[in-house]
Amino acid sequence: MKHAKRKVVINDTTLRDGEQTAGVAFNAEEKIRIAAALAHAGVPELEMGIPAMGAAEREVMRAIAAENLGARLMAWCRMCDNDLYSALGTGVDLVDLSVAASDQQIAHKLRRDRAWVLEQVDRQVRKALDLGFEVCLGCEDASRADLDFLRQMIAVAEKAGARRIRYADTLGILEPFTVLSQMQTLRAHTDLEIEMHAHDDLGLATANTLAAVMGGATHINTTVNGLGERAGNAALEEAVVGLHQLYGINTGVDIAQLSSLSSLVELASGRAVHCQKSVVGSHVFTHESGIHTDGLLKDFRNYQGLDPVLLGRSHELVLGKHSGTSAVIHAYALLGINLAREDASGVLEQIRDFVTRTKKAPTPAELQQLHLNTLNAEGGLHYEAGN
Repeated sequence: MKHAKRKVVINDTTLRDGEQTAGVAFNAEEKIRIAAALAHAGVPELEMGIPAMGAAEREVMRAIAAENLGARLMAWCRMCDNDLYSALGTGVDLVDLSVAASDQQIAHKLRRDRAWVLEQVDRQVRKALDLGFEVCLGCEDASRADLDFLRQMIAVAEKAGARRIRYADTLGILEPFTVLSQMQTLRAHTDLEIEMHAHDDLGLATANTLAAVMGGATHINTTVNGLGERAGNAALEEAVVGLHQLYGINTGVDIAQLSSLSSLVELASGRAVHCQKSVVGSHVFTHESGIHTDGLLKDFRNYQGLDPVLLGRSHELVLGKHSGTSAVIHAYALLGINLAREDASGVLEQIRDFVTRTKKAPTPAELQQLHLNTLNAEGGLHYEAGN
């Protein structure tokens, strides 16, 4: 299914919700460097902080704005006077005015009622516009909100002059079919931009984000490496590649820069990226299984769903417990040692014993040693040293 003409704008919130990951705190230099890298990669919108946090946060926001990165800048604010006024002078183009949308949070967090929420939406959106900001209405806990009330909130915001609403699955409780249905319903009732903000508590943040786009969302929130509260947010790298691979949608983000972005944020956040993390993990293009490596050696397309070249990477074949003789012969040929197939079987047994004991693939030097061990054990193998 291709939707190449569909426009999707990424609003990356690594610097805001990403930094809300428990224990993560970027310093000023790191925030500026991350903002610059995101903008250089083609991310068009950056939610860069919470001005009400204090003077230090506002100073960093002003420093990012002073870089003239070319990306539109957003500040996250609660729907109150203090937060809105604190955004003045930070250099942002857009404010996300966030307020609870679910009855649970309206009653038990805000200790208010629906009428108060609607009054605040009308008043604060108009005030923000008077102060010179464009406005996104942030509907916190929208995934647990009554859909009719959510439509009322959106209608009030639209009449007051907002340009966008953010549908926040704050607790990460949704699945793609519900997201698709809700987005289609909202899309049919408003001309405002719709932004999806998904959390990954059930491992569905990226899937829900893609479903939102299919349902009519125009904007999506992401974080590099999926940082964020609890289980994190939809990962920038997954959303960009998923839209490209599955729907032919070009977000304008340079896929080749995703790996370096991931490494930058990994270092700044102190949160290691798992080796098998989709798209950017160190092992996601690494193959060991005999059936897979044999197929890859014949034609990469046999076991290639995502071309690593898009990310500036390549397939890597390693030897391990599940390798076959074809992979062994190939690996040793790269070392200049040409093994006969019957002799590769003997070396393979040595390799399987090695990885079971050490829990790692053998290095080139270790492969040479295993080959010598097999030579000594069997009194010689049928091989020819390469030139």
